[in-house]
This record gives sequence, structure tokens and C-alpha cells, in this order.
Amino acid sequence: MKLAIFDLDNTLLGGDSDYLWGEFLAEQGHVDGAIRQQQNRHYYAEYKAGRLDIHDFLNFQLQPLAGVDPEILNQRRAQYIEGKIRPILLEKSRELIADHRQQGHTLLIITATNRFITQPIAELFGVSNLIASEAEIKDGRYTGKAAGIPSYAGGKVTRLNSWLKENNYQPDETWFYSDSHNDLPLLRIVDHPLAVDPDDILREEATKQGWPVISLR
Repeated sequence: MKLAIFDLDNTLLGGDSDYLWGEFLAEQGHVDGAIRQQQNRHYYAEYKAGRLDIHDFLNFQLQPLAGVDPEILNQRRAQYIEGKIRPILLEKSRELIADHRQQGHTLLIITATNRFITQPIAELFGVSNLIASEAEIKDGRYTGKAAGIPSYAGGKVTRLNSWLKENNYQPDETWFYSDSHNDLPLLRIVDHPLAVDPDDILREEATKQGWPVISLR
């Protein structure tokens, strides 16, 4: 059994779905535009620098979901997918996924971005297996808080191991595609780590380790 794992933001996508969700909410007036955009940019800079407090960020990012009628949230998400995500879907990403699928590999997207945002994006790529940060739900509505271990940095390794155990899946060969140095913990344990349009830190590490560096842009 062979497993191909893909990061989502700035890897399969030509942008960051978390960041774009924040921009969308501000543009549509669902949150205070100036404050939200300032915070959104702050967290994105912290992520790129490898200093992101993922729990603090998730509380920030999930707050606009809190208590909102699910039907309204789904309408907003559909608008966001059409306006912000479809324009950054990469054809080379589709081709890469199709190549692994044709070889009979199991496909898995793993992302720190929450499942509410990323589930429909994974579906656009035709990938049914998704590990994402989870949002707490009570009485059918989001609370605005995170649930469980976020799939970020070393948490991706933890969540992947749990997924493998839950699915009784023991791959004999693994691939992982990522753009970010935040994913080094997982890149270091797979059989085939690949840097995709990498940030400077990951590019340096990939060169040092002899990992392939590719572009999907």
C-alpha cells in the first residue's frame, strides 16, 4: 500500500485558504474589516516566520463561525469557494493528484486549516481523505473554539499516526508534498519528501537533504 500526502495552502493551491477566508469575511462585512484584516495579516506573517501560536490563531479564525446558523455559514462558504478558491486551483496540482491516483496510491490532504473551510476544497480535488484542524460543535452550531490536536507542525505527525491507526492502514511507501518549513517534522519521516514552491527555509533544507524541489505554479 502506498500513500501520497499533500499539504493544501500554497502547495496544491496557489494561495492560502485560511488567509483568503479572513479577507472574504472582511470584504463581505461579516466581520470588522479593518481589525480583521490587520489581525489576519499578523497571523499570516507569524505563520511564515514559524512563530505561529496555532491555538491562538484557531480561536481567532473560528470565532466568526460561532453561533451562526449552519445554513447561513454554508451559503457564505459557497460564495467564498467560488470567489476566492476556484481562481487559485492549480492545473498542475490536478495532474499530480491524477498521476498518484492512476498508480493506485491512497490520497490524503493534511492541513492546519480548519475542516469547515477545507472539506469542500478537498472535494474539488477529488480527494476524500482529509486531516484538518477541527472546530468544536455543540447543539449543531460551532462554538468558535478548536477541538482536539491541530494538524500543524508536529501535530501533523500526531494526527497522521492517529489516522493510520484508526484506518488500520500501514503504507509501505509514502510521499509528502509541502511548501512550508512548518511541515519539516512530517517531511523528515516520509519516504519521499518533496518541496513544492518552497519558502526560503524549506528550500535551503531541501537542498541540504537532497530532496526534490518542484513547482506546481
